[in-house]
Amino acid sequence: MSPATARAGGPLLLGVRHHGPGSARAVRAALDAARPGAVLIEGPPEGDALLPLAADPGMQPPVALLAHAADDPGRAAFWPLAGFSPEWVAIRWAQEHEVPVRFIDLPAAHSLAAEGDRPEGDRPEGGEPDAVRLDPLAVLAETAGYDDPEGWWEDVVEHRGARGDGQDVLGAFEALGDAMGALREAYGDGGHHRDLVREAYMRQRMRAARREFGDAYAVVCGAWHVPALRARTTVAADRALLSGLPKVKVETTWVPWTHRRLARAGGYGAGITSPGWYAHLFTARDRPVERWLTKVAGLLREEDLQVSSAHVIEAVRLAETLAAMRGRPLPGLIETLEAVRAVMCDGSDIPLALVEDRLVVGDVLGEVPDGAPVVPLQRDLTRQQRTLRLKAEAEDRELELDLRKDTDTAKSLLLHRLRLLGIGWGTPVASRSGTGTFRETWRLRWEPELSVRIAEAGIWGTTVLGAATAKAEADAAAAEELGEVTALAEQCLLAGLAQALPAVLRALADRAALDTDVARLAKALPALARSLRYGDVRGTDATALSVVAAGLAERICVALPSACTAGLDADAAAEMRTHVDGVHGAVGLLADTDEGLRERWSAVLAVLADRDTVPGLIRGRAARLLLDDGRQPAEETARLMGLALSPASSPADAAGWIEGFAGGSSGGGTLLVHDDRLLGLIDTWLVGVPERAFTDVLPLLRRTFGAYEPGVKRTLGELVRRGPGGSAAAVTTGAAPEGFAPDLDPVRAEAVVELVRMLLSAPDRVSAA
Repeated sequence: MSPATARAGGPLLLGVRHHGPGSARAVRAALDAARPGAVLIEGPPEGDALLPLAADPGMQPPVALLAHAADDPGRAAFWPLAGFSPEWVAIRWAQEHEVPVRFIDLPAAHSLAAEGDRPEGDRPEGGEPDAVRLDPLAVLAETAGYDDPEGWWEDVVEHRGARGDGQDVLGAFEALGDAMGALREAYGDGGHHRDLVREAYMRQRMRAARREFGDAYAVVCGAWHVPALRARTTVAADRALLSGLPKVKVETTWVPWTHRRLARAGGYGAGITSPGWYAHLFTARDRPVERWLTKVAGLLREEDLQVSSAHVIEAVRLAETLAAMRGRPLPGLIETLEAVRAVMCDGSDIPLALVEDRLVVGDVLGEVPDGAPVVPLQRDLTRQQRTLRLKAEAEDRELELDLRKDTDTAKSLLLHRLRLLGIGWGTPVASRSGTGTFRETWRLRWEPELSVRIAEAGIWGTTVLGAATAKAEADAAAAEELGEVTALAEQCLLAGLAQALPAVLRALADRAALDTDVARLAKALPALARSLRYGDVRGTDATALSVVAAGLAERICVALPSACTAGLDADAAAEMRTHVDGVHGAVGLLADTDEGLRERWSAVLAVLADRDTVPGLIRGRAARLLLDDGRQPAEETARLMGLALSPASSPADAAGWIEGFAGGSSGGGTLLVHDDRLLGLIDTWLVGVPERAFTDVLPLLRRTFGAYEPGVKRTLGELVRRGPGGSAAAVTTGAAPEGFAPDLDPVRAEAVVELVRMLLSAPDRVSAA
């Protein structure tokens, strides 16, 4: 072996930074120089059987080794590898040179056995690291006078071309190991307490390798571990650290990964800040800055920004100048981004954010060959993805479906079944191409952790259909509230789970019979009504569901009036108003098969609108719904409004009535534009509200009228100003409202003109500032 092996002879220890392209190039150069007889790599030994797949042409990094507990797939860990990861380079070097390659880290069987225990840097997203942990790169960077560890690493490692001879490269690894040794002498384990156990296991595997290969083997691991692997310890001491470790049975496979999930911002413990940039540095061996800025220019042009070749040339010059001024050997990511902002983005951070998202981080998604072991559910999902031509992609994309087409219906069913199983590949969004029930729009994005969700869902069945059916039946049996079962019934119809419906409907009937809370009944009904509509669209027999829905509607009609007079406070009244809207929409769907239901519901609304013990918000809403349905004459609506806005009503209750009648997105503004009588009633009430009460109701009124379209608000203001057809009482009667003079006083008006002008121009001055 070379002089850069461990102290007093021994294996070649290559301490690296996970996912560092400079480390990756250096590892390849060091292995070429040393030509070891075997390569040992930091990683779980359970992955050894999967290492041959790394040579498969269908394996395209970034990928991750996934290990999960066989009886609890949710307890899982990933070991991600990119094309520029030193570990991946070492694996491929060993395979190309036909030498043994093995993982030597603590087995996943032990690390997954304890709750929350994860190998350092390899915990699933969302896991929490130790409370206080030393960042060795940050300490070395600070010692070297750098504020940024990333900048120090770029200058010391990434900008080393690794073009020197092998001895120079090996010497660099030796120096980095010495630096880590000094840190460990000063800081001990640095808060990485579990590393002591991991390193004891690594030393055991190294002893086994020495018996098999002598010292002619290499170890590729995190640089932090090199001093511990150099240390002379006894077999007994290491066994003592490893004795009594808990253990579970684990299963492993390769799964696709993404550059975005390699980023530290995604929660990955050993993440980097710029995976896309590092991938570029690894592949662009010559003129990396020029090639990178050319990529940036291409991206900005795709976004219709004017970027020319001259911009690229000037950005390169600026980046090189900045690097020279800062004493850096080459421009790094900081310099290139500053050059992009100044030259290509005209100083704006908005296009720069696009560059950082698309190129600095990126959405590259790896691929795994078909030969990788998977759970049967994953195999069935993969088959359906190919049949339906639904490709898993890391970037967001919208999928428009027309449910009148068989292929689109099949895609919809698959996505809904996956959602029921907790596999959120697709998320329904509002359709831009239409609002009919035959259309669906989905936003698709494949995340690596979905592989874990698939493994978890595998306990329900071997196919997507079978697993979703079993999961729905189990959820129905476990549901405690009526709303849970109604939502589940809706999901079953959307997902085409006809075999699960009987169990869901039995649970639905049982919960509905026992539930006496009218608010929960009202909350549950809309989902049932939508389910019946979905049944019509998808050709599903939902007769039994219609019986349950009709019974639920009858109980709501009976119980709702008394529930709305039980001293509801403002929040409860707002919630009940939402339930009234929901039931009204549901009745509209159910009335297609039961016209009598519509009549009974209209009678309920009439009671709510005319009962003075009902909160004004609900009374106003009921009156509006009756008017819109043609179930109440305009004269009766005016009478109810007159009563609600009379002096006998409290200002707060009257303002609530107005909000219920004219608020929200119900078209209340348009109604007032075309009905002078209603507008006049509101105008008369508004100008007569006492000053102190007006201050109290102003926020509610702003919420009501502020939601109108700008054109509607301008029209209403003009109508009130002119007083057309009796819409403004003060104009039609000739009497001034209380507190106002009958005629304009020019002297007093002139006194406030300058102040009004200042107030009106203030926003412009603020914007200009």
